[in-house]
Amino acid sequence: MKQYFQKHKVFTFFLAGLLGGAVSLGGFYAVAASRSHFDIDQKQGASGQLARYASLNTIPAFDFTGVSEIANPAVVHIKTTIQSTPQEGGNRQMPTDPFEFFQGPNFRFDQPQGPRQASGSGVIISDDGYIVSNNHVVEGASKIEIVLNDKRTYLAELIGTDKNTDLALLRIAESNLPFLKLGNSDDVKVGQWVVAVGNPFNLTSTVTLGIVSAMGRNIDLLRSKGNKYAIENFIQTDAAINPGNSGGALVSVAGELIGINTAIASETGSYAGYGFAIPVNLMKKVINDLKNYGKVQRALLGVSIQEITQNLVDEKGLTDLKGVYVAEVVEKSAADKAGIEKGDVILKIDGDEVNSSSRLQEKVGKYKPGDMVKITIRRNGSVKELQATLLGENGTAKLETAEKSAGSEYLGMKLENTTREERTKMDIKAGVKVSSLTSGVFKNAGIPEGFVITTINNEPVYSAQGAVSVLKSLKGSIVVEGKTAGGQEKIIAVKLPKAEN
Repeated sequence: MKQYFQKHKVFTFFLAGLLGGAVSLGGFYAVAASRSHFDIDQKQGASGQLARYASLNTIPAFDFTGVSEIANPAVVHIKTTIQSTPQEGGNRQMPTDPFEFFQGPNFRFDQPQGPRQASGSGVIISDDGYIVSNNHVVEGASKIEIVLNDKRTYLAELIGTDKNTDLALLRIAESNLPFLKLGNSDDVKVGQWVVAVGNPFNLTSTVTLGIVSAMGRNIDLLRSKGNKYAIENFIQTDAAINPGNSGGALVSVAGELIGINTAIASETGSYAGYGFAIPVNLMKKVINDLKNYGKVQRALLGVSIQEITQNLVDEKGLTDLKGVYVAEVVEKSAADKAGIEKGDVILKIDGDEVNSSSRLQEKVGKYKPGDMVKITIRRNGSVKELQATLLGENGTAKLETAEKSAGSEYLGMKLENTTREERTKMDIKAGVKVSSLTSGVFKNAGIPEGFVITTINNEPVYSAQGAVSVLKSLKGSIVVEGKTAGGQEKIIAVKLPKAEN
């Protein structure tokens, strides 16, 4: 009888464990399926793509094939051409900057001048061709080439960049593309599984697995490059990422984009344990601004803040270690007008706790000038709630639309980038437009205003900046080809002045 009860007891525990596991697994998928995402013009009518997400519910736990099948087609390989000028020539030392390491193995450090190649990754966020990457992946590029997972290749149009968050928005002329749904990085927890997708070492469509090892990391990378309003609140992961992964996707097990891989912690430039990704919630705001306004609508609170340590608590007589300490308040800033004072401790922004400077910067960075936010502070032991109307860099609460770029100018010829519509109308794949001419070699050679330069010495030109870089690297007689505003093809010889010593 005793043996029977022992067997019965064992069977009961086994059954309870089995049921508990089933309930946990079911709860996991219910949470994964119900996670919210932000709609940044993502075409929810793309039924095929959404069906792929639904299929994740049928995949067993700890099987990441479904996530990989969704993420891989939405991550692209970015190849850039950067035109060096003679002033930039000479041998370069191997950098210690994680950004430069992320440029990829084709980045030549011993190349004295002329075009050099770099590579990185990007993420398709809508089926009509919008792609997110890092600013440092495309910065200074005269040509940006996008290679899809299925090997189709396109030239990308650069919509805008933001150095303070190291983000860039591109677009290619294609539709019905696979894309990644945008998750909610505020819900990301330390210890959860994540998948990193990118193109390390030019090995396309590489998937690695890891966990979120920390949140809210500030590694002082963007500010160290001179970006005054840099925002660093990185997601840290131990998923293996290497040179070429920059701009790629950090994806949750629900198949949603939660971050853009940006930098690595390494003394060698290769994977050494940790990588850092820009949270998708910050990305949403920046990308929407670039798309709608042409520039980031940066909201500022107007305080200098300090991390609260035990030493600071003892020195200032603070209540505890929560919040961030206000070291200074900028006169006539949003904080000043709201009544925030030096020595206050900011505890919450719109009800969300801020226990680090990086968290506060990211939280404020999601707003626009003119937005009103509720700020919870502690002053002399008492908790207060204040209302602040955030201001822009110019000290006003107004939104600003980016002025149309004046383009690049060289020897009296001002150039600007052509739009996709202009290139389609003129039946050209690349080219830059001559927006104005003053006296100089180009006007003397007969180049008219409105002329679209397609090649210089038989080399295609893709941007105004790139065309000027090419021209500065040449001397003597050159050949410029293109089309007039009326569509007439022209070949024009231009004699450039001798290079200055």
